[in-house]
Amino acid sequence: MAERGRPRSFDRAAALRQAMEVFWAKGYSGTSMADLTAAMKINSPSIYAAFGCKEELFREAVVLYGATEGARIWERMTAAPSARAAIETMLRVSAEDYTRPGKPRGCLVVLGAIHADDGNDAVQRELRQKRVHNVDLLARRLERAVAEGELPEGVDCRAVATFYATVQHGMSIQARDGVSRKSLLNVADCAMVAWDGLVAARGNTGKS
Repeated sequence: MAERGRPRSFDRAAALRQAMEVFWAKGYSGTSMADLTAAMKINSPSIYAAFGCKEELFREAVVLYGATEGARIWERMTAAPSARAAIETMLRVSAEDYTRPGKPRGCLVVLGAIHADDGNDAVQRELRQKRVHNVDLLARRLERAVAEGELPEGVDCRAVATFYATVQHGMSIQARDGVSRKSLLNVADCAMVAWDGLVAARGNTGKS
């Protein structure tokens, strides 16, 4: 059904991308309507008419981020030829993407709503679910490696996935604090030193 009323006089997709950049840089609670109107170059009534409330605009911005700015990390991870390469790729691409010139530093999904307040309960919960989903992606990749014989049975895939996701989240915070790309790549290298111990078989622990 076609929308009634006067046609929009702005590019909705372009305005959404500008909103995404503001939320990415300032977080949900730190972004005001004044920030959004200045970045999107439209007034508040137009924002509400096109996107609904600030919360709905943020949700759309997160979806756009996941499909564009955040996609490369997970696409490269999935395409890696081995489980070890998948984890290393995830960390190294994160270091690169979190420090791109001309872009907000860090990850919107990690940093978008860290602190709870009266106005962000729903978006904080949704971002938490997205972070859990990313751990699921890593765990499934490791489970596939076990099924294919690349990793030994008994590996706690969920624990390993959670460890490396936690490293990635810390890298996002470090990037926001201004840590260099080189330093974050060093963090990735250090984290991979733990790989052999983390994936050592424990299936026979306690058995005679």
